[in-house]
Amino acid sequence: MRDTRESRLLLVLLIAVAFALITVDIRGGANSPVDGARQAAAAVFGPVENGVAAAVDPVGNAIGAVRDSGKRHDKISTLQAENEALKQKLGSDARNRSRLNQLDAMLKTAGEGQYGIKAAQVVAIGAAQGFSWTVTIDAGSNDGIKRDMTVLNGDGLVGRVTTVGPSTATVLLANDPDFTVGTRMESSDELGFATGHGDRPLSVQLLNGKAKVNPGDRLVTFGSQADKPFVPGVPVGEVVKVDPSGGDLTRTIYVRPFVGFTKLDIVGVVVQAPRTDPRDEVLPAKPKPMPTPTVTVTATPSPTPNGQGNTNIADQNANPDGNPDPNGNPNPPARNANPPAANANPNPNPPNPNPNGDPNGNANADGDQ
Repeated sequence: MRDTRESRLLLVLLIAVAFALITVDIRGGANSPVDGARQAAAAVFGPVENGVAAAVDPVGNAIGAVRDSGKRHDKISTLQAENEALKQKLGSDARNRSRLNQLDAMLKTAGEGQYGIKAAQVVAIGAAQGFSWTVTIDAGSNDGIKRDMTVLNGDGLVGRVTTVGPSTATVLLANDPDFTVGTRMESSDELGFATGHGDRPLSVQLLNGKAKVNPGDRLVTFGSQADKPFVPGVPVGEVVKVDPSGGDLTRTIYVRPFVGFTKLDIVGVVVQAPRTDPRDEVLPAKPKPMPTPTVTVTATPSPTPNGQGNTNIADQNANPDGNPDPNGNPNPPARNANPPAANANPNPNPPNPNPNGDPNGNANADGDQ
């Protein structure tokens, strides 16, 4: 169709008619005069629209899926990252609680001994120096750590610092065979020297060969001159075995250390020694002994065969005459009644028939009365 004046006029006319029909339809509402025509058009063109939509929808969905695939992938990645973060948080919460408990115990030990400490974490086991029982901590010279400082945790003596770097330090553990520390017994104050034996108990040489030591006795560090490498009063361990003295000048005992050297995490380096020796103040309180249960035996009288309980002893010595009991129960014959004598004379002596009393029984011849 060419663009002429007539075509333009027709287009304007059609637009005017369309607006008129729309106005009439809106004003008519449910009773619109064009409602019938609308329904007829819907009946004719509705199936065609459904077919076209069925053919076009998969293509549109595919296009929409491709368009939204990036957003969905980003959302899945975000959810996965949040899930991993939650898992790590749950795991870290348990570990943080464990570290918090270790830190609390260590601060309690430091407070009781008046030790100035620098907290550190074990970051490695073993060292290049060739020590068999060492750990590396994440504190060094930048944190005020120096060689020959005492290392402890909430349980007791861990070891001493041997090598110091700017941000790390190496600690020789107390169970290393090259480790030696002076010790003092808790109650007797007997002095000795403890040496490590790996995963076995420490061996302690007591200077007094006749010292009285029992399993369960505890030891603390004796301390060094100028408090290096050891400060006094740090718990060492508990006696588990005592060798016989044998008359030697020294005596060997074996001590289980308080510290678990295979599970070290949070430790403290003593950067300031206490003003006075804490002696036994840092040792944990001894557990109270369990009370010994006592058993009280109560005698229960056994019933008699007739079910009347114990028979009154007085009934055994009942009246032999068989008098009735005041309670209405006849008394049985006395069990201890004396029987008749076996040699008793069954016949009593008869009266003398002799009026004169002649023992021979002869009458008087003269008949005197």
